Amino acid sequence: MLVVFKSAPILKRALKVKQAMMQLYVLRLLKLQTKYLGRQWRKSNMKSMSAIYQMVRHRMNDDWAYGNDIDARPWDFQAEECTLRGNIESFNSRRYEKNPNWEFAPVDNCLQSVLGQRIELPEDFHYTYELWLEREVFSRPIQWEELLQYS
Repeated sequence: MLVVFKSAPILKRALKVKQAMMQLYVLRLLKLQTKYLGRQWRKSNMKSMSAIYQMVRHRMNDDWAYGNDIDARPWDFQAEECTLRGNIESFNSRRYEKNPNWEFAPVDNCLQSVLGQRIELPEDFHYTYELWLEREVFSRPIQWEELLQYS
């Protein structure tokens, strides 16, 4: 939507503000839309492209600088928006409990209060603790990809 409403000139003017965090976020917004701005814009704004390259973190599969595919149009945002909406909803479902009236209530994520809660264990748990530890903790493989996805 940033490209559709022609925000690139406004963002370029915002780069003149001498505040590091603002410049970083402006460069991040420019990076998101450079793919859709076209080759002519990238050629005439090489200073901005260099600043993005120097200042903004890049991922291995970033294609922000190579917007030469013909199918990329400014209005091709539906798929990315659906992915973003899915990520936001999964974040909200992890962090908040959903009430019946469609409002989100915060979940207690404080480590001290969660660990301080009293949990009732079965009577035989103390006798079979080592067996439970072996079965539930040590013998299960760690899903590192799934664990790192939520960090």
